[in-house]
Amino acid sequence: MRIFIKSLLLFLIASASALSSAGEWSGSAGLEFRGFNQTAQDTRQDHDSNFSFVFESEYFHEWDDGDQSIAFVPYIRVDENDNERTHFDIHELTYLKVAERWELRLGIRKIFWGVTEFQHLVDIINQTNLVENFDTEDKLGQPMVNLALINDWGTIDLFVMPYFRERYFPGTSGRLRSIPETRQDRSQFESAAKEKHIDLAARYSHYFGDWDIGLSHFYGTSRDPRLLFSIDSGGNPFFIPFYDIINQTSVDIQTTKSNMLWKFEALHRSGQGTTYNAYAGGFEYTFVGIMDTALDLGVLSEYHYDDRDELSMSIFQDDIAIGARLAFNDVQSSEALIGLVWDRNSGGKFFNIEASRRLGNSWLLELQGRFFLNQKSSDLAFTVSRDDYTELFLSYNF
Repeated sequence: MRIFIKSLLLFLIASASALSSAGEWSGSAGLEFRGFNQTAQDTRQDHDSNFSFVFESEYFHEWDDGDQSIAFVPYIRVDENDNERTHFDIHELTYLKVAERWELRLGIRKIFWGVTEFQHLVDIINQTNLVENFDTEDKLGQPMVNLALINDWGTIDLFVMPYFRERYFPGTSGRLRSIPETRQDRSQFESAAKEKHIDLAARYSHYFGDWDIGLSHFYGTSRDPRLLFSIDSGGNPFFIPFYDIINQTSVDIQTTKSNMLWKFEALHRSGQGTTYNAYAGGFEYTFVGIMDTALDLGVLSEYHYDDRDELSMSIFQDDIAIGARLAFNDVQSSEALIGLVWDRNSGGKFFNIEASRRLGNSWLLELQGRFFLNQKSSDLAFTVSRDDYTELFLSYNF
């Protein structure tokens, strides 16, 4: 299997090199600043501000009248304080062959499944990259073979994933990490094949009038590790990531009725210490042209539930989420999103704000804020309860 992966990567890199003179390059470079409101819980996290430099580029080339193409998206972050947050990743290195009734993709890709706003419950193909952001939106590129069978009655996607990507966790000096820290170098696997276990997935997707439906099944190494408590030889406590073999069946549904968008996701998972169900659902209603202006205001609400209760490894156990999305519809593409998640059991709250605005044709300014309120010691988010922060990100796109 290792020979297969190396051969595939060499083929894709060689193809990109051979075709680079005919392809198109684009990308962005940016500087990120985070300011933390409080002193961290762990004295080794001894910084209240942090700078990061981020660079991402994209190469794309197509030929054969667009029926064949290759895409390459490298990414690098250099962080001021956290060595684990400084990293390089290939978000995409993919060859695509398109035919009338099928599409074949080989290489490294990022796939997104799901419809809800506050948690992407069914999104399981790619590993979460926690050093990028606490919100689990950022993913690592996943090596795969993906065959899409396209018919009038829907699309069937088949996935073979020959190599597993471990989750990236913040390092000892990093903020927004578990207490005690999680050590990626101590990872354990249920499968004797470890990261070389072959994972499989299948998905059916189609639309029926106003309804968009996706049905999926995944078998393989869980992207969400259980955290096992341990103590090293020096008496220091830490968490060991343990990756189980799981089966997960899921559904995601979305429908639009006038200005109302309804969303629902649900899953049934076995193999991760217990068999459980989880679901998330809600709506988003958009007020178009409020007060006779160009502004559009979307209000949204969702409910998230996980029947493992206290055994859940998700912060969304029994939570209500509300939010608002404001689109200015101006030439600067200005927009803002605010959200609040309320834990019905503990009373803990998580407040989030995001905003962005283009500056000229090439610059983009983004604002982000994360605030953890009334977190109890029994809450999963308690370990980051002193990590409220405000972030500014300025990037140049070329």
